[in-house]
Amino acid sequence: MKIYFLGTGTSQGIPVIGSQHSVCLSDDFKDKRLRVSVWIHDENSSIVIDCGPDFRQQMLASKCSRVDAILFTHEHSDHTAGLDDIRPFNFKQGEIPIFGHQRVLDNLKKRFDYIFETENKYPGAPSVKPIEVINDNPFSVGNLKINPINVWHGTLQVFGYKIDKFAYLTDVKTVDLQEIEKLKELKVLVINCLREEPHHSHFSLQEALDFVTLVQPERTYLTHISHLLGFHEEVQKKLPKNVFLAYDNLEISI
Repeated sequence: MKIYFLGTGTSQGIPVIGSQHSVCLSDDFKDKRLRVSVWIHDENSSIVIDCGPDFRQQMLASKCSRVDAILFTHEHSDHTAGLDDIRPFNFKQGEIPIFGHQRVLDNLKKRFDYIFETENKYPGAPSVKPIEVINDNPFSVGNLKINPINVWHGTLQVFGYKIDKFAYLTDVKTVDLQEIEKLKELKVLVINCLREEPHHSHFSLQEALDFVTLVQPERTYLTHISHLLGFHEEVQKKLPKNVFLAYDNLEISI
C-alpha cells in the first residue's frame, strides 16, 4: 500500500496570499503546501481522503488516474471545495462513492445541490453515490477495509480513518480514550500539527508529539501545517527520530 501526500498545508495553504512571512517567501519546495489531502492506493484500490480546492492540481501532480472512493473527514471548505473537479474521473469511471458523516453529506448536498439533483440533472455535472459513515462500523473500498476513528476538531466531530496498520487523522484537537485504543500497533500515523503555539481546534507541535508518545506508532508524519510552524528543514531537525514533517508529493510505502 502506498500513501501519497497530495497536500500538507492548512486552510490557507503556503504561501498565504499576500504574506511577507519568511516561510511564505521560501524557495524550498517543502515549504510550499497545498490544502491537506492524501491518496492511498495499491494494485487494486485507489482512495482519496478529502477533496479540497487544490484537487485538480493535486491529481495532475500525482498522476492519479483512478479514484474508487472519496472519504471525507468533515465539511470545512479546505477539505471539500474541490468536489466539482472529480468530473474527469466520472467521465472515465461513472459514479464515485463518497463516504462521510451524515452531517457532512447533508452539507455537501446544500453546497453542491446540482451534483445531487435527481431530476433534470445537467449532463456534465459530477456523479456521486453518498454513503454514511458510522463510528464503530468498518466498511470496505475494493480490498481495503476502513475503520472510522471519531475525533474532535474543537467541538466539531471529525472522522479519521484507519486502514490496516495505517491511520490518517487531521483537524484534531482531542481524541477520546476508546478511539485511541483503536490506534494501537500502527506502522504509520499521520496527524495534524498546525504550529508551536496552542490553537483552539488543532494540535500544536507539542500536543502532536504527546499524542505520538501515547499511541506509539512505528512512524509518524505531521500534516495540516501552517507557515507559523517554521521552515521545513529547521523544524525537522528538532523532531524525534521516528517523527517526520510530511510535504507535498511525498510518497511512502507500508
